[in-house]
Amino acid sequence: MTGIPATLLLEERAEQAMNAVTGLADPDLGHIPFFSADLLAEPAVLRHGDWDYGSSHGRLTDACVLARHMTGASWWRETEERYKSTLLGLLADDGLTYRRTHPRGHWAAHANLVDQRATLLALTTWYLDDGDDRARQAADRLVAALRRIAVKERDAWYFPASEYTPDGWPSTNAVDLRLAPDPASFCGRLIMPLLRHHRATGSADALELCGWFTRLITDRSGVFLPDGSFNSALAYRSGHFHTRLGTLDGIARYALFTGDHALTQFVKTSFDWALTQGTAFGWTPGDLADQRYEHETCSLVDLIGIGTTLARAGHTAYWTVVERFLRNHLTASQLDDTDWVRSAPDRSLDVPGWQTHYRVGERVKGAFAGYGAPNDYVSDAVLGRGHTSDVQACCVGSGVRGLFTGWNAAVTGDERLTRVNLLLNRGSRLVDVLSHLPYEGRVDLDVRAGCRELRLRVPPWAGHARLAVARHPAGGPAETFAGRDPGLWAPDGYLRLTGLRAGERITVTFPLVESTTVETAADREFRTRWRGDDVVGIEPEGRSRPMYSPRTLERKAPERNRGLAVPGSEWSW
Repeated sequence: MTGIPATLLLEERAEQAMNAVTGLADPDLGHIPFFSADLLAEPAVLRHGDWDYGSSHGRLTDACVLARHMTGASWWRETEERYKSTLLGLLADDGLTYRRTHPRGHWAAHANLVDQRATLLALTTWYLDDGDDRARQAADRLVAALRRIAVKERDAWYFPASEYTPDGWPSTNAVDLRLAPDPASFCGRLIMPLLRHHRATGSADALELCGWFTRLITDRSGVFLPDGSFNSALAYRSGHFHTRLGTLDGIARYALFTGDHALTQFVKTSFDWALTQGTAFGWTPGDLADQRYEHETCSLVDLIGIGTTLARAGHTAYWTVVERFLRNHLTASQLDDTDWVRSAPDRSLDVPGWQTHYRVGERVKGAFAGYGAPNDYVSDAVLGRGHTSDVQACCVGSGVRGLFTGWNAAVTGDERLTRVNLLLNRGSRLVDVLSHLPYEGRVDLDVRAGCRELRLRVPPWAGHARLAVARHPAGGPAETFAGRDPGLWAPDGYLRLTGLRAGERITVTFPLVESTTVETAADREFRTRWRGDDVVGIEPEGRSRPMYSPRTLERKAPERNRGLAVPGSEWSW
């Protein structure tokens, strides 16, 4: 084979998303990104909002750096540098990131705690990428500020409001009354970036905050009920999925880092419950009330993060869940065609620095769904909130992080033991994975460096009786093995191969099973056709921009002349 199979390539999707990451930047407002887009409006419109600042700059800066690491490309670097400059410019002397007022906006120049999370994540990713001391120092100050402003009790640390002001907490009475509004939104979601900052820098403050916020969530908050379900009370944002799942993502990573198996079980219980609320292909409700008819890409990315962490902790069955989400709803939620979007031909309808109708479709191509339906990029349900936003900057940035999370987890390990966890195209310094799925049940492994042992996850639907392995060394005859051979399997259920040498090609083939399931989402049933782990059709179809139009696949994967990106170093997330 001269090229690679023309199948899903996560780094390619990340580069496509950078069109939207750069397209959101508004030159009329110092390149601050628009936050949302209404693609059903005639003409379509991009709008600014209160999430433009620390939240959007953090998410989009993070996406810029991760996409460079995945692809080796950097054509978006000018926009990335502008985002980084504003990211630093939003930080005040007290270490926190503050919003800016806007003459048309309704918000004050306060330090929203959601913005702190995205900013810390971006600063840490930036520092990991190039060691820039500006990012390190800014992140250290931000962590110190979060520790300083937290209300500290003997058995809980928390924040008494959603925003902090230059003069302190907006209500001293809230502090006196020990109010702790939705701890998942304002404390729990900080755990993931705090832990990553600790791992990158050794920050003791960051690790201490992880411990206290985890204890708050598990022991004092009531966010998660004993059966793992989300508290649906209004005080808990009606069980808002993104903030609950983002909290579980952080706790899962903290549990793995500290070796706390009971904490891992806490996460697993809630994760299993959350999976029952969505579909097998990755759609999730926004909350348990009026937003339950619409899906945020941010929530799916959280699920992918939790799934990979639980799988790394030994619950390897979740790799199948992760692969299904990556192959289906994450990539299906990416806007790869905008012919249906009606944009204005000029700027005559624009309100400069506030909203634009010009080239909207072209600018958001590559974006991930902000609020989507199970089989439509646009959520326009009769029930719930109806139609709101189709693109949100947070989901654009989050979508890239979801692609990175899957790409980063696909191949792990070292020369002693290499694991292929996801059957997706992936280049690495040890082995290149060439996936022919969903056209045929075949995965090729091109060995780039000698490896004592390699383990490959075989999908549960493939079985073992008809699995076959062919090893083609750089020189000499090929060897073949059958899946019935018990010596071909490791105790963890992975296929095991030993004594790999550089230049060897290993071809693994297995049956590709077709099936049909009925998935329930947004109070509706969807007849879903599968080919392996790929959805090849859903009924009923979407109306505005269907995500899963019926596909008829050939029995052999097409090829294309393209190489796989191989990073100079692998990041541990």
